[in-house]
Amino acid sequence: MKTMSRNKQAGAVSLFVVIFAMLIITVITVSFLRLMMSDQQQSSDNDLSQSAYDSAMAGVEDAKRALLRYQQVCSNSPTDCAALSSQLSTDVCNAGVLVGGVVPNSAVTGGSPSTPGEIKVQQSSSSNDVDLNQAYTCLTMKLETERYVGNASPNQGQMIPLVGVSGYDTVTVYWYDRDDVSNVTGAVSLNPLSSPRPLLQQSSWPAGRPSVMRAQLIQFGTNFTLGDFDIVNGSSQSNSNTLFLYPYSGTSSGNAAIGYIPNTTPFVGQDIRKNNAADDPDPDSPNSSPVGVQCRANVSSGGYACAMSLRLPTPIGGGDRTAFLRLTPFYNATHYEIALSTGGAPDASGSNVIRFKDVQPEIDSTGRANDVFRRILSRVDLYDTSFPYPDASIDVTGNFCKDFGVTNDAYIAGSCTP
Repeated sequence: MKTMSRNKQAGAVSLFVVIFAMLIITVITVSFLRLMMSDQQQSSDNDLSQSAYDSAMAGVEDAKRALLRYQQVCSNSPTDCAALSSQLSTDVCNAGVLVGGVVPNSAVTGGSPSTPGEIKVQQSSSSNDVDLNQAYTCLTMKLETERYVGNASPNQGQMIPLVGVSGYDTVTVYWYDRDDVSNVTGAVSLNPLSSPRPLLQQSSWPAGRPSVMRAQLIQFGTNFTLGDFDIVNGSSQSNSNTLFLYPYSGTSSGNAAIGYIPNTTPFVGQDIRKNNAADDPDPDSPNSSPVGVQCRANVSSGGYACAMSLRLPTPIGGGDRTAFLRLTPFYNATHYEIALSTGGAPDASGSNVIRFKDVQPEIDSTGRANDVFRRILSRVDLYDTSFPYPDASIDVTGNFCKDFGVTNDAYIAGSCTP
């Protein structure tokens, strides 16, 4: 009897071991299946998200085609240009790209003539493309924008047409935001203002310090001669000017605390000239030296570290202004924005801001793949094809030397090394 009891106990232990092992295997198997399903779902979501993004980008490309057509129309007929401008700037989703057959009506699904539906995006009739069910659901364009936005690498210049919906007399430059700061806390490296302001070697400029910005203005009025770009007529008229905006730390009150000098920095000649001595926050600044700009010490809350308002001179000879601003950051890369205004720097309400016209249209595109949506907000530089202009005659990074000679019979190479 005792032997039989021991056998029964041994069999029960084996049964428990088998059951426990099966439970462990079951848990491992279920967990593995859940991981596989989760990874598959994540992969599917990623594919749909990328497909939705691609759909939105297809809308951006269609908008670019509509803008190219807009340029062609404007170069031929001002009347048709004005009518097309209002059609492209409508808030009705997808209506702008249907004008002039940029996108055929056959691509539209749903909606009505007054409110078009979404526009299909499909590369082929394959089952994979059909299953993705791609489209961009809402695409709008804005030809008038409050600011010009951009970013530039060190020593990389950008030519910006200053074309407003109406007249302006002030340009405000904002630069160096949270994306440019290497410090995770958003702290900006700044030094007190010194005189003279040192222009250091590239390797000596801290990575977290705002760029020195070179702002170059070229403009002309209704009538001009080439000689007008080489002179400054008094203190309020000029066609060609340059300022170097040098960031530094400082304490003051009001707008100047963020390096903002409202309407007291005439953009005239190679120096900074004031209406009167009381307007100058740096009265000991020598002529032709960089202009000191007070900057914020931290940008973790957003916005830009530095800003400066530049009052433009009157074009020599007067008349309607045609102007371009060339911005070049030195030492560090930077994001920047440009605003036009009249009667001084942009006020808090923005009532004196002059919108840019046909300079950098804004495209708002929402794409879809099945039930996943992605939205893109992008800007497109719209250059005037009827008035092409170069960014620079020569634009180099580093040293530049020219040492050679040419005669009627020979070419003599120089010995300088850049």
